[in-house]
Amino acid sequence: MTTIEFASETPRITTRPAVATRVLNAVADMVRAWQNRRAFYRLGEMSDAELADIGLTRADLHVAVAVPFGRDPTIKLRAIAEERADSVEDLARKVA
Repeated sequence: MTTIEFASETPRITTRPAVATRVLNAVADMVRAWQNRRAFYRLGEMSDAELADIGLTRADLHVAVAVPFGRDPTIKLRAIAEERADSVEDLARKVA
């Protein structure tokens, strides 16, 4: 086997595991999103006071549920909660 023949075979060898890894990661992401969506629906069973304790409102749940099915609504909730926490901290700095 010459160097040229070996070089032409190398991409085929390394491509198969990369494709399999991408497919496996995509499936794992979908499973994780499905599990998080199930946990998200359990948030709807909480009272408004319990939601307030974790920095959310019922309206936040309605906004986050609008994401497409394959996507994770908890990511949207995290962004909403972080944005609210940042704005509260900014207001607290202005008052002090």
